[in-house]
Amino acid sequence: MRSLLLLIALLLTTAVSFAADAPVVHVYNWSDYVAEDTIDNFTSATGINVVYDVYDANETLEAKLFAGRTGYDVVFPSAHPFAGRHIVSGLYASLDKTQLPNYEHLDAALLKLLEATDPDNKYLVPYMWGTTGIGYNADKVKAVLGADAPVNSWALIFDRHNAEKLSSCGLVLLDDEQEVFAAALIYLGKDANTTNSADIDAATVLINEIRPFVRYFHSSQYINDLANGDICVAHGYSGDVLQSRDRAAEAGQKVPVVYSLPKEGAVMWVDVMAIPIDAPHPQQAYAFINYLLDPHVIANVTNYVAYANPNKDATALLNADIREDAGIYPPAEVRQRLVVPHEIPNKVQRLKTRTWTRIKTGH
Repeated sequence: MRSLLLLIALLLTTAVSFAADAPVVHVYNWSDYVAEDTIDNFTSATGINVVYDVYDANETLEAKLFAGRTGYDVVFPSAHPFAGRHIVSGLYASLDKTQLPNYEHLDAALLKLLEATDPDNKYLVPYMWGTTGIGYNADKVKAVLGADAPVNSWALIFDRHNAEKLSSCGLVLLDDEQEVFAAALIYLGKDANTTNSADIDAATVLINEIRPFVRYFHSSQYINDLANGDICVAHGYSGDVLQSRDRAAEAGQKVPVVYSLPKEGAVMWVDVMAIPIDAPHPQQAYAFINYLLDPHVIANVTNYVAYANPNKDATALLNADIREDAGIYPPAEVRQRLVVPHEIPNKVQRLKTRTWTRIKTGH
């Protein structure tokens, strides 16, 4: 019996050893940000196992990066202003583009846009881009505010009269100070990237006016809640709202989820891939990033997550309903009203962060 147990122990030890020796990549990404089969397909194609963790706020990722020794090989921050701060702080490894043969598929215009944050595109690889607008349940909003509800305006959220009425069916905001302040500033006709404390104070007053009517602040919970009809208006990311719409349809629920880009303007953001300076498996990180740069792979991801990708050779591979959806790929006249967040001085950022904490806690 002891011999049998010894043999079993030896076999288990060997199996663990083999598992430990297998190549692995540790990935930290936003929730719901790859297709259902992306990770399994990568492992099948490369033999590299994936340890895949998710978050739903840039601040969560940022805190881990500044603490150091995250153990992650690939991370997916938003370019502006988060990745910009990370570059300045030396948190990312410079890219060896010879290990990214699929880099050639990226759109030159988007790479040029990223140079404001990442000169010469030295550290960041664009992954997805999108907008931040309003997701709403058309039936519930009409029932509460009437047929002339301002669904194409930030007034739907920031007009106190509207917010108070919408509280009966569920109004939610992103747990993201950059996004909420930007939306409020745009509604007030001010620069979304302002460093003027008076402008920030005005936005703070506006947000505090509707604060009593906000059900919760969260950056992913609204996806299911909107699909299930549990809320009626969400300040949200374009792809998340469109995923919510699709989930409602797939579940056979008669929940008419609509995505709106307000007429006053909205934030356009770019999420990127980066390799932490202390990544334990940089070679596997390059393999993972290069895999996601394959036009067929990223087209499959966009078809699933409903976010636009920066891969010029993937566009023709997209499902027609995705490629032609103005909520995913806005037409030129709409893109002119979009604002790209910029980095702001640390003093101003600290002011916004402190103010945001007080807004959320109601103090």
